[in-house]
Amino acid sequence: MEKSFYYSVAWSEISYLKEALTAMEIPYVIEQDSDLLQLDAGHVALVFPDLPVRVYGGVHELFGSHGRRYPE
Repeated sequence: MEKSFYYSVAWSEISYLKEALTAMEIPYVIEQDSDLLQLDAGHVALVFPDLPVRVYGGVHELFGSHGRRYPE
């Protein structure tokens, strides 16, 4: 999967977000302890590929903001 953008989320939110993303059939991976990503303590990254605009709209609505660009 080519990585395009990510959201940094607290561990406590992962279960809900995984269920929602799976129900919406949106591809993602979870990363932690990454040297590339700046994550706060107790946070992990939900990483996404490029998504069609309508699908991205659903992700944006779920998280309430735009994701951060994944570093190259």
